[in-house]
Amino acid sequence: MRKLLVLALVGLVAQLIDGSLGMAYGLTSSTLLLVAGVAPAAASASVHLAEIGTTLAAGVAHWRFGNVDWRVVTRIALPGAIGAFAGATLLSSISTEAAAPWMAGILFTLGAYLLIRFARPLRTDRVGGRLRGRFLGPLGLVAGFVDATGGGGWGPVATPALLVSGRMEPRKVIGSVDTAEFVVAGAASIGFLIGLGSEGFLLPTVAALLIGGLIAAPLAAWLVRIVPAQLLGAAVGGVIVLTNARTLIRSAELDGPARPALYALLAVGWLAALVLAVRALRRTRRARAEAAVAPATVAAPAVAVGVPAEASDAASVGEVPADLAATGTPTPR
Repeated sequence: MRKLLVLALVGLVAQLIDGSLGMAYGLTSSTLLLVAGVAPAAASASVHLAEIGTTLAAGVAHWRFGNVDWRVVTRIALPGAIGAFAGATLLSSISTEAAAPWMAGILFTLGAYLLIRFARPLRTDRVGGRLRGRFLGPLGLVAGFVDATGGGGWGPVATPALLVSGRMEPRKVIGSVDTAEFVVAGAASIGFLIGLGSEGFLLPTVAALLIGGLIAAPLAAWLVRIVPAQLLGAAVGGVIVLTNARTLIRSAELDGPARPALYALLAVGWLAALVLAVRALRRTRRARAEAAVAPATVAAPAVAVGVPAEASDAASVGEVPADLAATGTPTPR
């Protein structure tokens, strides 16, 4: 019972992180399950089976709030399902000894990517337009394969790529990626079922992760308003890097002073990423504050350059004079 409660807490924490960042449920859950001693294939299989329920709930919620672009979902989900099925089949066919460093290496790389990604502001000011299928298809294929073989990675691969394109609203990026993940998780689960059989799924673990994730889903909406995603992403990336570095160091059989020196170097890198994340967050907030003040600064001299007083008074209370409205002047905010 104590172990199941711990696993439920793992699912709750992972869903809180995923709901705040739009990614990292699989990364966090798989990393913590590996630390607990679960075999790599069983950890990935259990996480993906639990994700069927959590992604379904998340997808329905995003759909109801209008956060889903179904064109993007269909073009990224099907290749993602193919990649996830192939990745699950590959992970099921290799031994636990060989899979452990492979999976730790993927998780370590994705954790380092989170550190880099959240240590600097993400540009979303590129020219808009429709995302092409020749971009979405390969992206889904790669993200699905990495997700199944690493026990996570769909969000960290797909979400930043769509955000950087600048052609979708951030809320629709997260909603579409989360909705498509339902198909990806299902395909990965089928691949693990064929490769491992039903005994490959740790059903008590699945149930605990699912319960924790469902409890955390509404709390994540509150957490995202309290904790800045910039800081949370850098913090989670550091935890994933340090945790999976232990497996890689053991596999490389590093002993003596090299091991603590490597841990110290990684810790310094994590601290540097957190400092950069704080600076990026401050710059972003400062830019938003200046952008909010700019319209008021431009509108202030209006009376001095000949704008009628009644027009200025109407603008101050949110009304538009008839002569301005007739010419199509935007309504003052």
